[in-house]
Amino acid sequence: MLDTWDQRARRDGITVKKISFPVPPPSMDDLADRLISAIGPKTKVLHFCHITNLTGQIFPVKKICDAARAKGVKTIVDGAHAFAHFPYKAADLGCDYYGTSLHKWLLAPIGTGFLYVRQENIERLWGLQPTSAARAKDIRKFEEIGTHPAANHNAIAEALSFHDGIGIERKAARLRYLRNRWADRLKATGRFTLHTSMDPAQSCAIGTVQVLGVPTGKAVQQLWDKWRIIATPIVHAEYEGIRVTPNVYTTLEEIDTFGDAMEKVAAAS
Repeated sequence: MLDTWDQRARRDGITVKKISFPVPPPSMDDLADRLISAIGPKTKVLHFCHITNLTGQIFPVKKICDAARAKGVKTIVDGAHAFAHFPYKAADLGCDYYGTSLHKWLLAPIGTGFLYVRQENIERLWGLQPTSAARAKDIRKFEEIGTHPAANHNAIAEALSFHDGIGIERKAARLRYLRNRWADRLKATGRFTLHTSMDPAQSCAIGTVQVLGVPTGKAVQQLWDKWRIIATPIVHAEYEGIRVTPNVYTTLEEIDTFGDAMEKVAAAS
């Protein structure tokens, strides 16, 4: 998505302004204020994550979108890591556009997702694939992709059935329990910095942790080489750490193995 905006800047000369925030932020209000206060007289669109993939920070979407709408600014919310991760309803977010992947927390096939467009915006939004003028106001015009594999489409229903069988409240509780199990343990040692808020309103399954004194790339490689643990290195201009994302199928034994491994990585530094 950042590449898309950068291309528009190169092609059309638009200005892209990026906002930074501490990890974790001091509060949800502080996070909202940073985005809202960045809106200027020429701002047309405010694009932000529902939950960032870098640290698992959840954004106060409704507050941000309401403030942007009051200023005449459209909002695009990236919900790639939000859907089927924690409880919310898209209709309650107040955004103009919302997109999400379904292969992440819903566990549907790769290549599946959904797009929400506020009804008043459908007609003026052009799809990447042409469609007939008769469908100009129809949300289905964005599905004009020709022949596509039915298996991926049909599998979404199975993934939704599995998800509903668990229940989103129970699922989120399980995910936070798994995250807290390793995060509380590592925080207590004093050898790690957690870049994710432990406030349930601000995070869920995802946690990003930095091993003090060990380059993130080296720590991730050690996790794989010695314990066959896959983790994602996050190396940002302002911080770095290891992103940890257990899912509902992750066992307590696996969580504890990760904790053991991380303590050994830190001890060897």
